[in-house]
Amino acid sequence: MAGILETEEQARQRFQLELEFVQCLANPNYLNFLAQRGFLREKPFVNYLKYLLYWKEPEYAKFLKYPHCLHMLELLQYEHFRKELVNAQCAKFIDEQQILHWQHYSRKRTRLQQALAEQQQQQQQAQAPAHGNTSAK
Repeated sequence: MAGILETEEQARQRFQLELEFVQCLANPNYLNFLAQRGFLREKPFVNYLKYLLYWKEPEYAKFLKYPHCLHMLELLQYEHFRKELVNAQCAKFIDEQQILHWQHYSRKRTRLQQALAEQQQQQQQAQAPAHGNTSAK
């Protein structure tokens, strides 16, 4: 029975390995590499990908630096997607789409931050005269 139980150190190492592997799934070129070498056709590997879906739970997802990997993990559950990844053009298309998404997200985030800063500045300016009037009394 002791051989079945995982030590705390083993659990920590498994967590770290699975965290790193799941995040690698965000890289379409790595997915293409796995597909070309036949891993995505092997039942044990496909079962492992299904097992890794626990990373979608908030208590695990909070550790991810590349949350896009969760979308790829979800897509990897589908055989058709796994088969398409053998094609380098498919991986290239996904890579390009990720770059476009990140560029759009960065621009949108910058605009939102600028709008928030302007809004805060306007609020401060609107409050400044009110404070000035009360101190004059």
